[in-house]
Amino acid sequence: MKNDCVTEIYNPGMTVYILNLSCPDRTGIVHAVSGFLLERGGNIEEAAQYNDRDTGLFFMRVQFACDLEATPLRTALSSFAQNFGMQWTLHDASQPMRTVLLVSKEGHCLNDLLFRWKSGLLPVDIRAIISNHREFYQLAASYNVPFHHIPVSAATKAQAEARQLEIINGEDAELVVLARYMQILSDEMCRQLQGRAINIHHSFLPSFKGAKPYYQAHDRGVKLIGATAHYVTADLDEGPIIEQDVARVDHSKTVEDLTALGRDTESQVLARAVKWHSEHRVLLDGHKTVIFK
Repeated sequence: MKNDCVTEIYNPGMTVYILNLSCPDRTGIVHAVSGFLLERGGNIEEAAQYNDRDTGLFFMRVQFACDLEATPLRTALSSFAQNFGMQWTLHDASQPMRTVLLVSKEGHCLNDLLFRWKSGLLPVDIRAIISNHREFYQLAASYNVPFHHIPVSAATKAQAEARQLEIINGEDAELVVLARYMQILSDEMCRQLQGRAINIHHSFLPSFKGAKPYYQAHDRGVKLIGATAHYVTADLDEGPIIEQDVARVDHSKTVEDLTALGRDTESQVLARAVKWHSEHRVLLDGHKTVIFK
């Protein structure tokens, strides 16, 4: 049974919140958090925690129902968190995450995300699609999503990114997804989107960079192809990894087979990463992620 069904049956009139926190590990944190919520009438529906022995950090995600409004709850949390040196976020679980998608000429990930969104499989609210090409304006229109064509060249990159950020901030986007957007973001753009932008790319063993990676992979006779979804940072394709997957292939596969299988894998990996992020299940642990699935 899904959590939203449980909430409707057992917690009528109550708000379901998601609390994420991290802090230096010490005895009694789970007890303290549970007690804090109990004192405010909170009913815990789902909880998970992780102790990173390498860094000495503690991570926790708690989904709970409570009849308190968010403002007084956040005020109380601020005071409570100071005693533990906690970093924390609190979200209303019923609110879909405001999202903007960026895409270039390959539409498999875009199409997949739009379908999952409209099918109720992703807790997002896709507010806009931005592209440096015109290919997918009709697809955007079929889902009634505003489409913004912003060409990008070396000479216009700064102006283009300024316009992109204007749209992203104008939509108050909490998440930006690079759904096969084939432009390298500037360091400043990466800084503006830190912690809220997800990218997807192939992950071959060995790696093939540059044009036509599937042709290169076929020429080298790879046995595994895959995809990696990660947060965007100024270090190209080296941000904290959220999800990865692979598919096994052999000598009988053509370039077209590899490309089709690769696209399917990319779509599935990106969808899982977007789902976990939008459900507030991903916490950053330095250059790594902690994911409470």
